[in-house]
Amino acid sequence: MTSPQQPQPQPEPHDTAAPGAAAPMPPAGAPEPPAQHPAEQPEPRPLAAHPRPEQPPAQAPAPQEGGPAREAGTMMLQAQQPPAAAPRKEAGTMMLQAQAAPQSAPLPPQSAPPQGAPKDAGTMTLQAQQPPAASQQPPAAPPQQPNQQPHQPAQQQAPQQPPQQQIPAAWQTAGPGGAAPAYVSPIPVRRTNLGHALASEWTKIRSVRSTLWTLGVMILLNVGIGLMAAVAIAGLGHPTTVVFGSAWFGLLLGTLCVIPLGVLVISSEYGTGMIRTTFTACPSRGRVLTAKAIVLFALTFVITTVSTVLVAVMHAGMIDGPAPTADQWLRATLGSGLYVAVLSLLALGAGTLLRHSAGAISAMMGLVLLPMLLAVFMLGSESLRPVAKAMIEYSVPNSLGALHDAAFMPDGPSGWQPLLILVGVTAVVLGGAYAALEKRDV
Repeated sequence: MTSPQQPQPQPEPHDTAAPGAAAPMPPAGAPEPPAQHPAEQPEPRPLAAHPRPEQPPAQAPAPQEGGPAREAGTMMLQAQQPPAAAPRKEAGTMMLQAQAAPQSAPLPPQSAPPQGAPKDAGTMTLQAQQPPAASQQPPAAPPQQPNQQPHQPAQQQAPQQPPQQQIPAAWQTAGPGGAAPAYVSPIPVRRTNLGHALASEWTKIRSVRSTLWTLGVMILLNVGIGLMAAVAIAGLGHPTTVVFGSAWFGLLLGTLCVIPLGVLVISSEYGTGMIRTTFTACPSRGRVLTAKAIVLFALTFVITTVSTVLVAVMHAGMIDGPAPTADQWLRATLGSGLYVAVLSLLALGAGTLLRHSAGAISAMMGLVLLPMLLAVFMLGSESLRPVAKAMIEYSVPNSLGALHDAAFMPDGPSGWQPLLILVGVTAVVLGGAYAALEKRDV
């Protein structure tokens, strides 16, 4: 690679240098002659593809209007200014540049470019062109690719619209009376049933802390007070006629914990507004109340029965007396569990009717404790004594004592009768709760 040569003056016609003689090179330290202005340079000579003429190569071709000429084998790296017109490429010339659009096809090697600097064969020019001026003509449009489709009319592009825009029309014609088939959702849809409502209510009742606290305290009172009563009676050293006569003391206090649980199962949802979500997920309100009743009854029955069995075993093993019969075992264990479970359903019905936690709990506490307390004060009056006796006979404490053969009034209900009476009262209250739930708004 040599440095670019400066243009030399053209030889005179009478110059008789021998053909093929090499042109003398200027010394390395010699100063370069001043560059001539493009306007003062002579007209360019056309470059031909045939072998170089029999001219002395010492004289370089005259520079043309577009810029200085380059000798063969010379590589120029320069930044050119934008020419008056886009230069064309000759055969054998490789140009690396960033252009907006490809230029026209190159001219044959015999023809010289009309404008711009000519390039000798074997010359590679690397240049960065500036964007063309506004006066220049815009580059030719690139050839259209085969995959590019021309602009189609609106009526031909209509079938290419997404199918989502045609769904409403398909839905209008779908169905039993339409021409199109009915729409089938890809999401599996299952009909809800009571099992789904039971799963929902079980999740609710076991995920709140009130259930753990109320049932835990009930077990502690039932088992703890029953154990203390058995120890106290066994310490007296006197045999008793009824072994389970004092086993219900702790259970009576345990019912005071089960009643709030039955009320809170539904009244808490009214207080927080969760009942709207429940009825939205399950529009059948009767199904919701049935699921709540089943879950509450099963949970209360299992916990109460297990705890009463423990108390009955402790009394039968620690207290001296006649061996209890099978009926006494069933009423002291299974009957007590059923009685407390039905009492929790009565609290659920009261909570459904009142829809207020504090009001329903107060009403149930009064139903359990108030008749016995009022009857104690009414016994002193001769005229009110029959009413007081009836209130004691049908009270909840006397009913629990009757299940254990230790009723306050021997003339009142006995055996399984207290349980049947409570079942009848609970059925009436729950029936009113179902009717009110269907008619009233949430």
